[in-house]
Amino acid sequence: MNKFLLFSLIIIISCKQKQANNVNIIKGNELYKEGEALVQKDNLKAYSKFQDAITYYNIQKDSSKISKSLIYQAIAQNYTGDILGAEATLVETLNYIKEHDESLYSVFGTLGNINYDQKEYSEAEKWYTKALNEYIKSEEEKANLLNNKSAAQYRQEKYSEALKTLKQTNGLRITEVNTINRIKENTLYIKWLQNKNYPAENEIESLLKNKLKNEDFWGANSTYSHLAEINQIRNPEKSLFYAKSMLRNAIKIKSPEDRLEAIERLFPVSNSSNLKQTFIEYKTLLDSIQKSRNDYRKGFAYIKYDSEKKELENQKLKLQDLKKEAAIFKQYIGIGVLSLFLIGGFFWYKKRKKRLHQEKELEVKKTQLKMSKKVHDVVANGIYQVMTKIENQEHFDREKALDELEFVYEKSRDISYEKIDVGNEEKDFEEKISELIGSFNNDNIKTYLAGNEKEVWKNTSHHTQDEVYQIIRELLVNMKKHSKAERVVFKFERINNTIHIQYKDDGIGIPGELIYRNGLSSTVSRIEIIKGEIIFDTKIERGLKINISFPISLKS
Repeated sequence: MNKFLLFSLIIIISCKQKQANNVNIIKGNELYKEGEALVQKDNLKAYSKFQDAITYYNIQKDSSKISKSLIYQAIAQNYTGDILGAEATLVETLNYIKEHDESLYSVFGTLGNINYDQKEYSEAEKWYTKALNEYIKSEEEKANLLNNKSAAQYRQEKYSEALKTLKQTNGLRITEVNTINRIKENTLYIKWLQNKNYPAENEIESLLKNKLKNEDFWGANSTYSHLAEINQIRNPEKSLFYAKSMLRNAIKIKSPEDRLEAIERLFPVSNSSNLKQTFIEYKTLLDSIQKSRNDYRKGFAYIKYDSEKKELENQKLKLQDLKKEAAIFKQYIGIGVLSLFLIGGFFWYKKRKKRLHQEKELEVKKTQLKMSKKVHDVVANGIYQVMTKIENQEHFDREKALDELEFVYEKSRDISYEKIDVGNEEKDFEEKISELIGSFNNDNIKTYLAGNEKEVWKNTSHHTQDEVYQIIRELLVNMKKHSKAERVVFKFERINNTIHIQYKDDGIGIPGELIYRNGLSSTVSRIEIIKGEIIFDTKIERGLKINISFPISLKS
C-alpha cells in the first residue's frame, strides 16, 4: 500500500510535469515561428522573439531548438551589422549543437556570411567549404552555399575555381526562381570578370527583368551593381543609370548597405558638379549606418541582458516554489503514510480475523475427516474382515468371532474418546500381516505371500506399521468387492532402507483411466503420509499390478 501511494503521487506529479512540458513546447514554437516571419523585416523584434523562445526551450533542455533559435539570432545580428555579436552568438550555438547535427551546416554557412561581409573572403571560403561537408537535407540550401562559396572565390580573383563551384549546382533540384537567377547571374558576371570582352550584359539585363517581375528587389540590387560595373568604362551614362536605379531600389527596400554601395557606384560616373553632393550624402549615410549598427548592437545586448535577468529571477522563484512544494509533499507523504497504516491495519485485522475463522473451520473439517477415516479404517474394514473370515471358514469359532467383534467395538469407542491406538503388540508385525492376508483366503480366492520375514519389518515405527496394515487391508477389501480375482499375490522385499511391496491379482483390473474409489483414495493418502510412492500398472494383459515403496521410519 505504501508503494502504491508513492507510485500514485509520482504519477500525478509526472502528469502535471508532462502538461507543463507540452505548454512550454507549444509556447516556444509559437515564438519561434513569429521570429522567423520577422527576420529581415524587423530584426530587433525577431531577435527578441527568438530570445523568448530560447527561454521556453531551456526549460525543456531542447538543445536542437535552442541552437536553431541562436542561428536565427546570429542572422538577424549580421543583417543589421552587429558582426561581433553575430559571431559570439554562433559560438554559443556550438555549445548546444551536436556533432553532425542537421543545423550544423547553417552555423558554418552563417559564419561564412559574416566573414564575407567583413571582406575576409579567404576565411569565408573556408567556412562555406566546412558547411558543404556537413549533411544538408535541402538541395536548395546546398545550391545557395555553393553560390556563396563561388562569390568568396571570385572576390579573391579565383575565377576558374568559382566557375567550377557553380557547376556543382547543375545536378541539384532547384525550384526557387530567385536561386536559379542568382546562380545564372553569378556565372555570367564571373565570366565577364575573367574576360571583359565576354558578352554578359544582355543576359544579365534579361535576368534583371525577371527579378523585378518576381519582386526580388533585394536580388535586383546586386544586378544593378553588376550592370553599373560592366558599363562603367565603356558606357558611363548607362552605368550612371544603373547606379541611380540601385540607389532608388535600396531606399525602397530600406537597405542602408545597398544605398552605400550605390553611391560608391555613382562616384566614378557622376559629373564634377554632383560629386560634392554625392560625397556629403555618402558621408551622412555612412555615419547613419554606423549609428544604426551601434543602436542595434545595444538593442541586442539589452534583450540578452533583460532575458538573463528574468531567467535569474525565475530561477529564484522556482527555488522558492520547490521549497514550498517539498514541504507540502512531505505533509502529503506524512498523511499518506498515516492513512496507509490505518487502512492497512484495518485490512490486516479483517484478513487475520477471516484467516483465523477459516483455520478453525478447516481444523473442524480435518477432525471430521480424520474421524471419518478412522471409522472407515477401523470399524468398516474390521467388520468386513470378520465377515470375510466367517464366509471363508466352514467351521468358524463363534467365541473367537465375538472376541474380534468386541475388539472392533472397543476400537470404535476409542475413536469417540480420541484415544491413541497403541496397536496389538502381543504379536509380531509379520504375523499380523500373514493373518490379515490369510483371512481373505477361501475356495474362490487364493492368497499367496512371499518375503514377509521379520527382517523386512525390523526397526519400522508403530505408526508406519499401522499405516501399512491399513493399506494392505484396503487393497484386500477393494479386491474382494470389485476385482473378481481368483488369485492374489503379495511380495515383500527390503532393499537398503526402503521396503517394496508388490500386489498382483488376476481380476478384471481397472479399465480405462484409473478412478480412485474411496478405498484406493485412502490408500494413496496413507502412502503419502509415510512418504512413500504407489504405482498402478494397468497395462498388463489381465488383472492389476500395484507397486508400493516407502522409506523405513525408525521406531519411536
